[in-house]
Amino acid sequence: MPKGYWIAHVEVSDPDQYQKYVAATPAAFEKYGAVFRARGGQNTEVEGPMGRSRHVVIEFPTYQAAIDCFNSPEYQSAREHRLPAGEATIVIVEGI
Repeated sequence: MPKGYWIAHVEVSDPDQYQKYVAATPAAFEKYGAVFRARGGQNTEVEGPMGRSRHVVIEFPTYQAAIDCFNSPEYQSAREHRLPAGEATIVIVEGI
């Protein structure tokens, strides 16, 4: 069964509020077997404008686990802290 990945592009406008989100996410991520593969750090745009400065890649054991994590009560509760902290685009993709 293919793995699943969250790919997120984030622009944080309120770092203090964003830290509340970060502190609230471990319950969901641990429950669904998430492993961070990239989380912020240095990046270089090489083609096309991105418009966001923070990039995150999270691996899940299956595509369904990635979907279930996003829709879980644990993550949705944490997400409420992220919404006022900036802008994000998140896509869930199936691995190969």
